Order: sequence, then structure tokens, then C-alpha cells
Amino acid sequence: MADEPTPEELEELQRQLASFDVEQFLVSAASTVASLAYAKLERGDLAQAKRAIDALQSLLPHIEGPLTADLQLALTRLQTAYVEAAS
Repeated sequence: MADEPTPEELEELQRQLASFDVEQFLVSAASTVASLAYAKLERGDLAQAKRAIDALQSLLPHIEGPLTADLQLALTRLQTAYVEAAS
């Protein structure tokens, strides 16, 4: 059984979270979800791939900046690959 974090550890974690830039965090999360979706498609796990694709789609409206177009392209390619794999 893991030890519970101390109040000091929790406070440090809260400080670290507060220092994150939300935009960078969302881009990182979207990139990770896209990679996961590709991996699930490659393994033929269509149910998990669909969940990851849907999650990526839900994140994109909250992302602005230079990587938005790349992430949108990744989503489009994932959706196309999913349709091909599912048929």
C-alpha cells in the first residue's frame, strides 16, 4: 500500500500545477491522445481507438495556436483510418 502524501507534498503539487500553462498542457494531452489512438488502431482495438479519437475531438476546440492545424490534421487522419479499419 502506497504512503499517503504529506500536506507539504500536496502543497508542492498544487504549486506545480498552478505553474502549468493550460495551452501547453492541452496540446500535450491532445498529442498524447492522438498517439494513443494511432497505437490502438494499429493493434485493431477499434473501441479504444474510437474513445481516443472522440477525446481528441473534444480537446481541439480548446486549443489555439500554431499546433492547432497539425492536431486537426491528425484528427482527420485518425477518423479516416478508423472508418477504413471498421469497414
